[in-house]
Amino acid sequence: MHTKITGVIASIALALMLTSCASQGNKDPLEGLNRGIYKFNDTVDKAALKPIAGAYKAVLPTPVRSGVNNFFSNLSTFVSAINNLLQFKFGNAFSEAGRFVINSTFGIAGVMDVASWDKIEKHTEDFGQTLGRWGVGNGAYLVLPILGPSTLRDTAGLVVDTWAFDPITYIDDPATRNQLRLLKLFDKRAQYLPGSDLLDEAALDPYAFMRDAYMQRRASQDNDGQATDVDNVDEGFYEESPAE
Repeated sequence: MHTKITGVIASIALALMLTSCASQGNKDPLEGLNRGIYKFNDTVDKAALKPIAGAYKAVLPTPVRSGVNNFFSNLSTFVSAINNLLQFKFGNAFSEAGRFVINSTFGIAGVMDVASWDKIEKHTEDFGQTLGRWGVGNGAYLVLPILGPSTLRDTAGLVVDTWAFDPITYIDDPATRNQLRLLKLFDKRAQYLPGSDLLDEAALDPYAFMRDAYMQRRASQDNDGQATDVDNVDEGFYEESPAE
């Protein structure tokens, strides 16, 4: 536990330091590095992840895949409850905690999304958004190996969510933890199969398209779903709006 707390503190400190040093007026200061990682991810995806995800989708019936997705979604609800609490969104935190309890019990460990049947709304939050709520800027755009689009702030947030808040982390057996994380990766990749094909066919520059889409999506999430000009979310990250 002491190691996890130390890791959380280190991640927060790293986020504050890196985002404060992010290049001003530069849309993508790490573009050279990012494009290299993007190319690596694309190669790994086409050689391994996409075929495995395709087989996963073909072999498992839809109800089974839905149950797997619900299971991992329920675990993320626990993460959301903590982050809503850290953002002082107490009503949302209570709602997320309620969803987690209901689905973990009546939903058989979250395999069934009973809370949605009861019309309990989702209020998804992660530690990257919590850092934003605390005034930490996005920092530079960053492509992570295998995991894909992120920012310096969101990378630090991902570390905290994974080390400190994700229930999978607290499973004693390392093999079980790793198997669950792999299953989660394949399940998520299977969901994006149609979208990835469309991206390859439609985008002149898939890297730039994914970067801009990610930043716009995070801008909306940071503002609780409200449409927001990316320029205003992290001053200096975008020199000019995408429309210009």
